[in-house]
Amino acid sequence: MNTPNWELRSCCNRNQNTFLITIGIFTVVILVLWRTFLLTPFKLITVFLHEASHAVACKLTCGDVEGMEVNANEGGSTTTRGGIYWLILPAGYLGSSFWGMALILASTNLLTARIAAAGLGLALFIVLFIAKNWTLRGLCIGFIVFLAIIWVLQELTTVKILRYVILFIGVMNSLFSVYDIYDDLISRRVHSSDAEKFAEICPCCTGCGWGVIWGMISFAFLCASLYLGLVILS
Repeated sequence: MNTPNWELRSCCNRNQNTFLITIGIFTVVILVLWRTFLLTPFKLITVFLHEASHAVACKLTCGDVEGMEVNANEGGSTTTRGGIYWLILPAGYLGSSFWGMALILASTNLLTARIAAAGLGLALFIVLFIAKNWTLRGLCIGFIVFLAIIWVLQELTTVKILRYVILFIGVMNSLFSVYDIYDDLISRRVHSSDAEKFAEICPCCTGCGWGVIWGMISFAFLCASLYLGLVILS
């Protein structure tokens, strides 16, 4: 087994260059199309992962998830009962950043990309049964079908794009998570946001202060995904 090249000596090889260039292209495409309807499904997937992270934190702290919503205006909510509230609240923003990193790293290998696609499809299928509105139900069904089509193309044709689809979703999720934290918690100060609620139980910082902290952590996840991706591909 090769020792991981943590110091990234002799960077960058062909795979590493392709990884960085593809992320750069996806970033430019996302920024150019940010305000268009073309990215709406991918933004809603990010909102889904945000709400799913609340749900996972709730279940891991022995709470119950009573329902989830994802709205067409790129908002969402998760109804929980019990669990550890001060862990559930930050799990949305930080969890979606973590999933963005996980998807970016999964795209570095076809096997892990398959696992990521299957895992995302399974999560969408499970949430389909606790969804409280048709926007989320439609998102779940639509992306399950989308991932199934991409999987069939990957396995049965010469169109080998599964890794790139997983990478695009990962990059989109990472960028949208950082933007969402800035937009909700720093620039607009949404008073019903997770950070404002968190500030009520942890008053050592204001909601804006927690937004800055969470934003820095989310940006660190994005940087870590680039570094670890290069290590994996070295």
